[in-house]
Amino acid sequence: MIKSFIALIISIIFVHLIYIGYVRPEASALIEMAQAQGLSSPRDVVVILKDYEQEICFILMLWGCFLITTNYREILKTKYLFSVDLLENKDSDDDTINVDNIIDRLDKQIPKDCLSSPLVRTLRSSLWRYAATQNVQNLSDAIESNLEALAIRQDSENTMIRYLIWAIPSIGFIGTVRGIGQALSQADQALAGDISGMTNSLGVAFNSTLIALLISIFLMFLFHQLQRLQDSQILDTQEYCEKYLLSRIR
Repeated sequence: MIKSFIALIISIIFVHLIYIGYVRPEASALIEMAQAQGLSSPRDVVVILKDYEQEICFILMLWGCFLITTNYREILKTKYLFSVDLLENKDSDDDTINVDNIIDRLDKQIPKDCLSSPLVRTLRSSLWRYAATQNVQNLSDAIESNLEALAIRQDSENTMIRYLIWAIPSIGFIGTVRGIGQALSQADQALAGDISGMTNSLGVAFNSTLIALLISIFLMFLFHQLQRLQDSQILDTQEYCEKYLLSRIR
């Protein structure tokens, strides 16, 4: 939570500095130049991005990218464990395992940054259950319960990402409502022949929705890739337990 909060603060500062240092001054200069020539606001990128709704959307996008990248890193840094035989019985010539020795080795020899990985936690929990009961069915049930708990935990960790993907288009729609409201308040000027104010307000409405939807599509793509990795992690954990654990228990 602390890292996530710090990432949000950094995103706010970074995006706001870009906006006050470049985007809004450049957009104001272009709009003033167009108005001096009697033209409507140009469709340059800085003009499309200049409003507060777009700034908030970019802040939330950077924060969402941090949350997704953090989950990516947690999965990928322990992915190599699936290619390592953690249950290898070096003290015996056959392919069976000594449960007590394996539990001791998992506790003492596994690197600390891997002890919290779903694979190691599932193995330790299942082996402890088997050591206490000497029942293969209990071992299998422990594996299944750990995999279900892993799926629930991953779904819970993705809650904030889902909220951001929902919130960004909503902020864009807020900009739409604000722009349309401004446009309606300038209807008298439009009836008098000056439609520049109304067109600028409508530009605010459509620009905010455009940027919000594009950012939402981008975050949704990253989120689906994260879910694919998480599902693959659960399947790999199950296959590993079947290959290296269940097949060796007798």
